[in-house]
Amino acid sequence: MKIILLQFSIFFLSTLLNAQSTLPKVTHGKIIRIDTLHSAYVTSRIIDIWLPENYSEKTTYAVLYMHDGQMLFDADQTWNKQSWEIDEKAHSLSSTKEIKPFIVVGIWNGGQTRHADYFPQKPFDQLSAEEKDTISAQLKRAGRTNSDFLPQSDNYLRFIVNELKPYVDSHFSVHTDASNTFISGSSMGGLISLYALCEYPEIFGGAACLSTHWIGTFENANNPIPQAFIDYFGSHLPQPNNHRVYFDCGDQTLDAFYPIWQKKMDKKMKKNGFTSNNWKTIYFPGQDHSENAWKSRFNIPMSFLFMLNK
Repeated sequence: MKIILLQFSIFFLSTLLNAQSTLPKVTHGKIIRIDTLHSAYVTSRIIDIWLPENYSEKTTYAVLYMHDGQMLFDADQTWNKQSWEIDEKAHSLSSTKEIKPFIVVGIWNGGQTRHADYFPQKPFDQLSAEEKDTISAQLKRAGRTNSDFLPQSDNYLRFIVNELKPYVDSHFSVHTDASNTFISGSSMGGLISLYALCEYPEIFGGAACLSTHWIGTFENANNPIPQAFIDYFGSHLPQPNNHRVYFDCGDQTLDAFYPIWQKKMDKKMKKNGFTSNNWKTIYFPGQDHSENAWKSRFNIPMSFLFMLNK
């Protein structure tokens, strides 16, 4: 666990101040970078937008918004020398003509603000004062906050919905409706993706949540937030007839905490009318909490979200 926390601490230090000036190298397509997107809601950050090969204004593309954008394309530029290799995955799938054409909007995290940006705010607000103190104490021990913890995810979502999406819609040849707008991430990025879908079902038509960090902190014992997350999401899921949700998790390193809570969320999905037509949860025994693991299986949620004739 100490090694995991150290890795996450390093990940937190991957801030904009340490950003490399060169664009990520991609094998397929190209990257369009917004060097510093200023916001009224969150700290300024870099946006890397991946366009497929032969991108054309004559074609209208779906859009995938992804968190932790600095980890998506080029392993030589990441802190752990791993990346999702999104360009290769997307190109491979697109070449089969089995999915609709899409672009990827990679949103760099805010470094030290990452946990507050990605932590679903309304479930936290429903905790008692004592429970909030418990969460703050656990996050202090993990080095995620120096004071009382205050999630900022509502503002982070306002940034995406009110500032970033309008920019993308006006600068690129994309569909703007929910049925062609999706959001994805891993770990805390999985949590905020599900939160985005529940808070803005009119904006997002689906979410892919890999290795969702249900425990919120880094301690399972005496932790009130996992059940609070499950209860909140269970009562705020969007309509299943026009939304798609993908979950997965491994069972090694940090992912070892997730299966018990994911199974509780699976029950909520069934109770809310989700079926195999619009929801998948897949368990990957032996896989850990890393970009290499997420890369190895990301073709599954991409195929699910961008399936043709939906």
